[in-house]
Amino acid sequence: MTALNEIFDQGRLSGDDPTPLYLRLQAMIQDAVTGGALKPRQALPAEREIATALGVSRVTVRKAISGLVDDGILTQRRGSGTFVSKPPHHVEQRLSRLTSFSEDMAARGLTPGFVWLERSQGHPSTEEAMVFGLSTGEKVTRLHRLRLADGVPMAIELAVVPARYLPDPASVDQSLYKVLDTSGLRPTRALQRFSAVNLEAVDADRLSVETGTAALRTERISYLADGSVVEFTRSFYRSDAYDFVAELAMTAGGEP
Repeated sequence: MTALNEIFDQGRLSGDDPTPLYLRLQAMIQDAVTGGALKPRQALPAEREIATALGVSRVTVRKAISGLVDDGILTQRRGSGTFVSKPPHHVEQRLSRLTSFSEDMAARGLTPGFVWLERSQGHPSTEEAMVFGLSTGEKVTRLHRLRLADGVPMAIELAVVPARYLPDPASVDQSLYKVLDTSGLRPTRALQRFSAVNLEAVDADRLSVETGTAALRTERISYLADGSVVEFTRSFYRSDAYDFVAELAMTAGGEP
């Protein structure tokens, strides 16, 4: 662990500066992160240790750290302590090919990962029944995950597939498309819609960003070669991690 005197300058907390003490401490920690004295995933000293070394209250330390957690600079893990957040990889996603998240990350040399939020089978919602054209009594399989790249949260994804195409939710270990491909059900085309949203508290917490942070919401409907809908996916992507790029071309007549 980095020595306290490499991170904190007690002189910055004294003097006639009218700035609240917790904000000065907050700036000090942020400067240590920016300057490299505190590195990504490195643990901070305990609150009590910081308070004692700087001669301030633990309430001041806690308030300073809380603000940096809200800003995504620090991350708190219950029972483990406070750590410097690892910044997300910035990904440029081209829209000319239909690929899975796992394939996209692997192609960039990143290790794809995920945390299951839900993996289940049940009756479809009204929206899902309409998208898939399901008959009464048919079920769907839902795969709800927090998507990671090198351990950093990148997106929240809810994929829904008719149960007749994916009868066992547990069969999906990593890539949904890989499982569908094995059954000859990999989609051949898709329609995707994009919209800007502000994240609510639950999703913001999952993505390690502040509540209300801007994000990109996508809805994708994927089709088999015969025109059947095989997948309906709704995702929320971190705006600081993703750029979606589409290539446009002019026709011979000059019309796009």
